[in-house]
Formats: sequence, structure tokens, C-alpha cells
Amino acid sequence: MPHYQVHLDEDQLDSTTGPRLIAELTEAVVSVYGEFFRPLVAIDLLGIPSGRRGLGGVVATENAPSVTLHLREAAFSHPDHPRAPERMIAAITDAVTAVYGEEVRPRVGVRLVGIPAGRSGQGGEVR
Repeated sequence: MPHYQVHLDEDQLDSTTGPRLIAELTEAVVSVYGEFFRPLVAIDLLGIPSGRRGLGGVVATENAPSVTLHLREAAFSHPDHPRAPERMIAAITDAVTAVYGEEVRPRVGVRLVGIPAGRSGQGGEVR
């Protein structure tokens, strides 16, 4: 199951941007892996209060969302999805800029985390 964790400034979340970001990030996965993945996408939007993010030892004032996508490791190298990591990074960045504007593009951070087979589970069972 593709699982996003998105860290962003709390003031960047409201009743419009939250749902838009969820929709856009879901579309990013679908654009690379296909419609089959849509119902499997989970997204956590984690708001960080102002003054609680830093860069280089100082409080950062111009933040962009930091996005981590956790997905089965094999999905990143599956032959049916060529260049998946590259395409996912581009699609995720495009999703964030669709919501927050092009000015955030250079600051959008994306991390892809591959989960090895047998290292995740649901309902007490390894998946």
C-alpha cells in the first residue's frame, strides 16, 4: 500500500488545501502505477506549528511541504513501471506545486522509502 507522510507548516493546511493535496498526491501514484493503486493510497498530512522547522540551525521561514512515500521496494524496480522512482519524484513535486504554486517547486522535498518484502503487515499479518 502506498503511504504518504507529508510534513508542512500548519498554516499551509486549511479546508481547501488539505483535500486538494490529498487528491493530487493520489493522482501522482495513479499516474505512475495505474488505477489499480487508487484505493490503496493512504495519506497523512502532518501540520507543524510555526517556528518548529529549521534549516542550518535556524528557524526556517519559507517552507515547502516535505513528502515521504513508503511503498514496497519491488514497486520501484518493477519492469511494468519503468523509471518509477524518477517518475514518482516528478509527479509528487508536480502535485505539491499544483496546490501551492510554482514558487515552492525548488523547495519541495521528496523521499521514496522502499519497504522490503515481509517487513510490513496489516491486521497482525505480514504482507
